[in-house]
Amino acid sequence: MSIFKDKVLLITGGTGSFGNAVLRRFLDSDIKEIRIFSRDEKKQDDMRHRLQNPKVKFYIGNVRDKASVDVAMRGVDYVFAAAALKQVPSCEFFPMEATMTNVVGTNNVLLSAIEHGVKNVVVLSTDKAAYPINAMGISKALMEKVAIAKGRELGENATTTICCTRYGNVMASRGSVIPLWVEQMMSGKPITITDPNMTRFMMTLDDAVDLVIYAFTHGKNGDLFVQKAPAATLTTLAEALKELYATVEPKYGDTEVRVIGTRHGEKLYETLVTREEMAKAIDMGDYYRIPCDTRDLNYDKFFTEGNETVSRIEDYHSHNTRRLDVEGMKELLLKLRFVREDLGMEARAKATEIRSE
Repeated sequence: MSIFKDKVLLITGGTGSFGNAVLRRFLDSDIKEIRIFSRDEKKQDDMRHRLQNPKVKFYIGNVRDKASVDVAMRGVDYVFAAAALKQVPSCEFFPMEATMTNVVGTNNVLLSAIEHGVKNVVVLSTDKAAYPINAMGISKALMEKVAIAKGRELGENATTTICCTRYGNVMASRGSVIPLWVEQMMSGKPITITDPNMTRFMMTLDDAVDLVIYAFTHGKNGDLFVQKAPAATLTTLAEALKELYATVEPKYGDTEVRVIGTRHGEKLYETLVTREEMAKAIDMGDYYRIPCDTRDLNYDKFFTEGNETVSRIEDYHSHNTRRLDVEGMKELLLKLRFVREDLGMEARAKATEIRSE
């Protein structure tokens, strides 16, 4: 018997890549009901027709509107809060929109969950929230602060437990670079790279679901969980894709790689855990657990008590984690369903033009 037996799970932003990955994981389990909450009726309708599963219920609404969240929250046991604006360029040009969805919207979900007696809420964040330099990362960093503060307020023995997960680049999630590069390559166009030396953490969607479930089962109020993940340069990623696709069409191996320069708000490398967080991080094997700061607002203590170890600790980032070579990157890419479909390793589950997980 699993902890999800006969329980009701709500996924905000549930029509996205993460929501689809959760559905693949849980539909055949003993969970009672999965509620998909989002504002996109077309994606919901497509999902409904594809699944035809009575366990899945659909709720149209927007996390910015707490009343619509309240409707979906009634009778819910667990919440995965995945609704977000997460495209770096669009958030850069419309920072208030990012703030309204990522910060205010998440706060609405947390308030509703507490009011309705939800047992566990896991809020999904990103490595861009650590030392953020762009609007998406800044809004996600503030979202984390809101969730952690709510968890701290509730305390250890509360009805509701709130914790966060922070993960790196989720490979082949909607709008990410891998599907784009495959499309460019298969259309005979050059692969466009911003900076060949740029590194990114590499995680599959299944890794992201594993991280959320780990946080769900091990988290205390205000905790932040991070998975230890490998990283790769963009050059390594592009070369791995070219070599894999050359096995079905040799010309793909000769695809030009064109450097176009760094985009709005992009970093050379991403940080998953800041050095301040590393000073208190608890090594859980495959994960880090970062408990919340439980100090109060007595500022005197902040000026008289410091932590000398922080200055001796290094961040955990994509330049100093385990680095994948081309062969290691190819092995990870072969975990992606659409790549295996393109290479003829398994039957197609989706339309040919859909290259995301």
